[in-house]
Amino acid sequence: MNKNNCTRREFTAAAVSSAAVTIVPRHVLGGPGFTPPSDKITLAVIGLGRQGMVVMMNLLPLPEVQVVSVCDVNQGTKEYAEYSSNAMLNAARRLLGPGFENWGEDWASPGTVQLTKSFSTSLGIGGREPARKLVEAYYGSRNAPESHKDSYKGCTAYVDFRELLEKEADVDAIYVATPDHWHAPISIAAMRKGKHVLCQKPMAHSIGEARRMASVAREMKVATALPVNNPYNANTQLISDWIADGAIGRVREVHNWSSRPYWPQAVERPKEAMPVPQHLNWDLWVGPAPMRPYNKAYLPFVWRGWYDFGCGSFGDMGCYSFAGVFKILGLTPPTAVEACSGESYEETFPQASIVHLDFPAREGRGEIRMSWYDGGLHPPRPAGISEQDGRQFRHRQEGVMYVGEKGILLAGFNGDNPRVYPASPKYVVPPRQEARPEGQGAPEGPRRDGAIDAWISACKQGAAALTNFEIQAPVTEAFLLGCMAQRLPGEKLLWDTAQMKVANNEKANGLVDPPYRNGSV
Repeated sequence: MNKNNCTRREFTAAAVSSAAVTIVPRHVLGGPGFTPPSDKITLAVIGLGRQGMVVMMNLLPLPEVQVVSVCDVNQGTKEYAEYSSNAMLNAARRLLGPGFENWGEDWASPGTVQLTKSFSTSLGIGGREPARKLVEAYYGSRNAPESHKDSYKGCTAYVDFRELLEKEADVDAIYVATPDHWHAPISIAAMRKGKHVLCQKPMAHSIGEARRMASVAREMKVATALPVNNPYNANTQLISDWIADGAIGRVREVHNWSSRPYWPQAVERPKEAMPVPQHLNWDLWVGPAPMRPYNKAYLPFVWRGWYDFGCGSFGDMGCYSFAGVFKILGLTPPTAVEACSGESYEETFPQASIVHLDFPAREGRGEIRMSWYDGGLHPPRPAGISEQDGRQFRHRQEGVMYVGEKGILLAGFNGDNPRVYPASPKYVVPPRQEARPEGQGAPEGPRRDGAIDAWISACKQGAAALTNFEIQAPVTEAFLLGCMAQRLPGEKLLWDTAQMKVANNEKANGLVDPPYRNGSV
């Protein structure tokens, strides 16, 4: 058999068929503690910034997955935000395990950066070559013969995702972790090739993109998901049960607040152009957005605040909380949205804002107004909360509050530690749920993630994940309408979801599905 034309499934079948006369490694044949390659999901990771690297590290130990390729327009730099000093390096060493305590000395953080007046962060590594190095170190230390562990070369690396999709035809699935404006084009291209897709949040950069992603996923019958755990969170189910049981009466309002942004917003476009670094393909990074001169004000990490590339704090965090609230209350897209903020800027989201979204009555429940607060804003402390709980409320940087006809339910941003007011012994969090935070796996073995586990099951067995593109498209539509309102503060936008149109504002309609830059996709 010509190995250049041999797929991994054919290779595995050939190895198994000749097992009677050939000594085949146990990791090929499978058995207790081993998953044969024919049963693994071969995965390519596109986008290796901080989030892409972290999720890839969580995927590598999973026996159901084999990372075989990486792709990023950045060859590799130590300019990515990380949440503690040398977080990326330390995480990589923990992943690799004993014997790798001194691995990756070239990954060491170069220091910190002051992103805003109130937020500084350590800098860490990212890019395709550091990612390839880690993948090969991990699999080489575990799967390669002893004599070849240091020379194991089992991961390809690409600059352009289109080349990856053409050359890595046997890849089963793609994980997309690029900046927001590339999520939809890459996900759709991968689905058109028959690939399963795990896409980083937010799902899309525009409402039109979210609709197309859901449509293509349905057409191609591939498994899709966002790595958003709120629908799988035990506290989400608990809050849903309490509200259904009448703990606070019929819900009339929801208040949801976040301390983001941690990156610069409410800034003007820099006037000066900088030389494009040799390690970066700037044209590919800009991609479907309008071209502009390179400047470090746009990347990495700080792209979130720019209209052309990110979705601000609402898109960064609203996808988490909204996924839970939509599931709890059975929401559909809103009928109206309106925002207020401080000074507005032509190209970046406001530093702080309040957004009101009006959701229609549905299936026995009345209309609901949901209010979003960011930039350090949050709703006033409601009456009836004790002084001690009031102090916690004031110091809670992120949270959600359900206001009903008979009381209030207050919880953390992801539904954690819910409390009902007036208090009732009937509505108390069981101790077992407070003992294990969301997303924390068993004490031993690889870290498991509810959303990613459901996606893996969907890839292998066909059952739809709760965060698949079809389910999350209406959720995405809601907070993207909020992003749209942040760009047009003071204007109430009336939304017709059936027509995918703002009924009363043509400028807003131009933001529903803006065109891509010619030749970029």
